[in-house]
Amino acid sequence: MAKGSDLLVAALENEGVERIFGIPGEENLDFVESLRTSGIELVLTRHEQAAAFMAATHGRLTGRPGVCLSTLGPGALNFTTGAAYAHLGAMPMVIITGQKAIKSARQARFQIVDVVGSMRPLTKMTRQIVSASSIPALVRDAFRVASEERPGPVHLELPEDIAVEEADVRPVPPHPVDAPVASPGAVEQVAQMILKASCPIIMVGAAGNRPRLVEPLSDFVRRLQIPFFNTQMGKGAVTGGSNLYLGTAALSEHDYIHLAIARADLVIAIGHDTVEKPPFLMGKATGGPKVIHIGYESAHVEQVFYPDAELVGDIGANVAALADRLAGRVKAVPDMLALRQSILERINASNDSSAFPLLPQRIVHDVRRAMPDDGIVCLDNGMYKIWFARGYRTYTANTLLLDNALATMGAGLPSAIAAKMLHPDRRVMAVCGDGGFMMNSQELETAVRLGLDLVVLIIEDSAYGMIRWKQAVDGFKDYGMSFGNPDFVTYAKAYGAHGHRIGSADAFLPTLEAAFQAGGVHLVTVPVDYSENIRVLIDELANLRSQVDIQ
Repeated sequence: MAKGSDLLVAALENEGVERIFGIPGEENLDFVESLRTSGIELVLTRHEQAAAFMAATHGRLTGRPGVCLSTLGPGALNFTTGAAYAHLGAMPMVIITGQKAIKSARQARFQIVDVVGSMRPLTKMTRQIVSASSIPALVRDAFRVASEERPGPVHLELPEDIAVEEADVRPVPPHPVDAPVASPGAVEQVAQMILKASCPIIMVGAAGNRPRLVEPLSDFVRRLQIPFFNTQMGKGAVTGGSNLYLGTAALSEHDYIHLAIARADLVIAIGHDTVEKPPFLMGKATGGPKVIHIGYESAHVEQVFYPDAELVGDIGANVAALADRLAGRVKAVPDMLALRQSILERINASNDSSAFPLLPQRIVHDVRRAMPDDGIVCLDNGMYKIWFARGYRTYTANTLLLDNALATMGAGLPSAIAAKMLHPDRRVMAVCGDGGFMMNSQELETAVRLGLDLVVLIIEDSAYGMIRWKQAVDGFKDYGMSFGNPDFVTYAKAYGAHGHRIGSADAFLPTLEAAFQAGGVHLVTVPVDYSENIRVLIDELANLRSQVDIQ
């Protein structure tokens, strides 16, 4: 006989869980005691939202569910943003929350809210554990549901009386499950569409950026020699500095990458998930490129995305089958590769500017130089995300983590902490705006306490820059978007971290390099000149409209 909390910990160990992120409460104390005597590390955070971001990032980088823990009521509700982040971003995660006893009510309704109900629209599955004997099966099912396509968060609520209830049960052993593959006839149909196309291009989306797909997708591109671009969350799925890379669709229309899309007569969309901001727009008129959807699930038909053919099932197996049929048979498109050079030249313009405050292009350029090929950059959400999506080249899978689904602020620093814990030997940098950083800046203490070597870059414009830009574009007056900041150098020191403020463009890269060499947690603040948002993203790109409208 074992009590419920011991059974839950044993079930988590059975799933290979090594750490749990979170903040326990009174209702979790039996579970915490069971953790204390286990091999699972409890990573104490300073806010539950940050713990959820860390668990989601663990799932994103490993393909195995990350786990986070909170108490009931207010603690559990602080998980809602993190649950939505994982749900829209397809990151496997298991959320565990406490609850008052369900077989008695000695504290009446104190702190009780319907957490299971609140999690229902934000998770793939949510369950209250009502008996200790059900724990092994529920945990096995939770990890299965969280991991299978489309991955996402699952919630389990453990009442405190169930945590002490005893039962004689054993963990349910996990087993591998192979996803179904497309029929040979379906593969042949898609292969023929590709052979008949005069100018095919590949688009890699979010669902193509799973850890297990790195080799199949990279091999597919190498064997077919078809030029490719990616969505924001598909960035880095194809490894290496390929000369077939056309760019990233950081905007939905009228960017330089849309010159290539407009020229194509077929887009092979691998793993496109319509939770992302559209990489291009269909539906303006007849004509335009045909679209093949290759995904684990059938395509979600949207007003701006409705494929002409689909290949549904295990993406890795299906693209391998396509490559076997097509290798050496697809005609090269020389003018597309020439266009590639023009696109990349325009994207990289001004990346060596010595202007101060720094232009966003220079910030992206110097961050790329500071990071080795396997270094991991974790973006928060703000105006700089567009510049990093456009200009930051990736050479190793999952080395630029950005969120183009929920697109929440506050995730950059927690994500970087999780990434560094998973990859202690690699350089990791959090890139945050001053607005997003302050939403979870308390996790600097977590990073310092854990003894991490981490660089946190704050891009400072003293405003909610993305919305301020859109406010200006829409013709509204500048109102309600500006704020003041603390002295970030002093702020870092208050947490036991190191603080730096950039005073010139030429000082930026040496400061980043010195911070990585020194070790410890470093907060680097760089002022940014966002006038480029109007000059490049509005005025310059306006000249492309007549050339890139996809018919």
